[in-house]
Order: sequence, then structure tokens, then C-alpha cells
Amino acid sequence: MDDTTGTLDEALERIHLSGPERDGWLSNHAPMAVEALVRHGQASAVHRWLDRYGPKLEEMPDGTGSPVTARNWQEALGDPRRIADWTGYFDRETAERPWRDVLVEWWPRLLPGIAAGATHAVIRVGHSVRTLLAGGETAPRVRELTHALGYWAARHQPLSVPALLGPAPSAAAALDRVPLVPEQSGGIRDRFAQLTAFPEWPDREAASAEAARSALRELVRASTHRYATHAHGDPIMLVHAATAPNAVLRTLPALPGELWAPSLRASWAASAAVTAAYAPREAAPAPATGAADAGELFARAAAHGDDHTIKFADTALDVGDALAFSAARRAIELNPPVF
Repeated sequence: MDDTTGTLDEALERIHLSGPERDGWLSNHAPMAVEALVRHGQASAVHRWLDRYGPKLEEMPDGTGSPVTARNWQEALGDPRRIADWTGYFDRETAERPWRDVLVEWWPRLLPGIAAGATHAVIRVGHSVRTLLAGGETAPRVRELTHALGYWAARHQPLSVPALLGPAPSAAAALDRVPLVPEQSGGIRDRFAQLTAFPEWPDREAASAEAARSALRELVRASTHRYATHAHGDPIMLVHAATAPNAVLRTLPALPGELWAPSLRASWAASAAVTAAYAPREAAPAPATGAADAGELFARAAAHGDDHTIKFADTALDVGDALAFSAARRAIELNPPVF
């Protein structure tokens, strides 16, 4: 639901005083978490949550003095020193033309670098676009898109294209067949550098726009379900195997149909890469499922306070079935509470 309280805009204005990273490379999760809180009826908790999270954040870094332009953007792509330059560029672009036009132009340029910021950049874009599509094209919400796109451009990180293994019949089977990297230690870049091969999924019939959207929904559902039995491998990092493709799914309605199939392929690469880098070698027993109230479940995630848990619960509610809700409860159990 769209926010009619003004809380989201107030929160975004607070957040935009900060940069997209802290401690050198950790992502600022505040805009994503507060958007999810507001969307699921927890607007009253937003400013209290920000009061706790805000001291972690750092000010927006200074620009380099060399603005990004339509002529030099390629040399600035993937340069984290240019975060402020990139944000300024997208501020100017959205001031001159509709945000959708800017998104459509830049989506195919940024999509190959979907691993940017450990996938947090595309996730931030997905939360931003969801809010804009809900009808709230306020200045803070458009500016949130410029921050998200600027972060993606500055941290643009292409995934190496691994060899293809045999075809998998479903997203769930494909995730099960992803080879784990040999050394599951170190940072995400070190782990991604070890990627060798992914199962071939989806099949070529997913080339049409509607087939691509259907397959992307399947991927989000399968990766959310898989968290219920594999989250113990790394309960923080494995949420991104679901939240990254879901961010892309949320963005599709703002994109032309010809971009949906490439968006699916990039989403699969991101989800498979996170799985290879962090999934455990053995699954845990499937958790018990049962009737659950979505509002109560998300309220538990909000009270827990962890940003990744909030965002994963948001995705689990999008999936909307019993196993997805069990996966969200698993995140609440495994991740350290903030409050």
C-alpha cells in the first residue's frame, strides 16, 4: 500500500543526508527497510528504527570535481570513488525528464553489473521503483531512485559468465544443482571469483516477456522456499538469493517487455552466484508449516529490527504461501535481533 502518513518521505529525507555505504563497503539498508516497514503497516516504527540504525551511517562522500556526463559515463562506471558524481548525474537526469525514461535508458546498462554492492544496489532500486509505481512520485521518492541508480553505477560489478551445466527442469532444481564454490570464506568478491558453472535455467521458451515474468516469479518463490532449509549456511547473505530477483520482479512493470528476458537471466545469475558462495552443503530438515497471519509475521520482523530480516519478510509476504512464511520465521530465529 502507498504511504499516506508522510512518514516515508520524511524518512527518505533523513536517509539522503547519508551515503549508500559505511565502513568502506557495507551497504546502507535504511531506505529499503523503511520502505518495507511503511508498506506493511509499520509506519509508526520507522523513525524509532532510524534512530537506532542512523548512527551506523556515514555522510554522503564528496564528489571528485569531475561530473559524470553523457560522454564520459563509461569511464566512471564501476568506480566507487564516483558515488556522489553518479548521484548528481541522476539528479540532473530526473530533473529534466520522467524517472521512467531514465530508468529504461539505464537499466540495460546497469543490469550486467547486478552483483554491485553484493546485490544491494539493485535491491534498493526495486524498493524505490515499487514506491514510485504505487503513485507516490514525490521529490524524496524520485531522489531515492537517483541515489539507488547512482550506487549501482558506482559499484557496478559484472559477474563472470560461467560454463553451462545440463538443463534443470525448474528453478528449485536449478538452485539445488548449483555447484558450491570451493572456498566459502572471505568476502563476496573472493567467492564470486571462484564461480565455474551454473545449471542451464530457464529454458529458451522463457524468451517472451510474459514467460520471463512467470519464470522470475518461480525463481523468487524457489529461492525464498530454499532459505527455510539452507539459511543456516549464512542467514544474512542467503536472503539476497531471494531479495535480489524479487527487486527485479518489482521493477518489471516500469520496463518495456523486451527488457524482461534479460532481466530474468541476470536475476538467475545473481541468485545462483549467492547460492554458490554461501549455501551449506547439507540442508536442514524442512520446518513445520501452518496457518500464518501476514500482518502478524511482518510485525514480528519489525520488532526483531534486523534490516535483512525485515527485507526478507517483505519478500516472503510477496510469495505468500506457508513455506515462505516459515522461511521468514527462520530468518527471525537465525539473525541477531536489533531491538
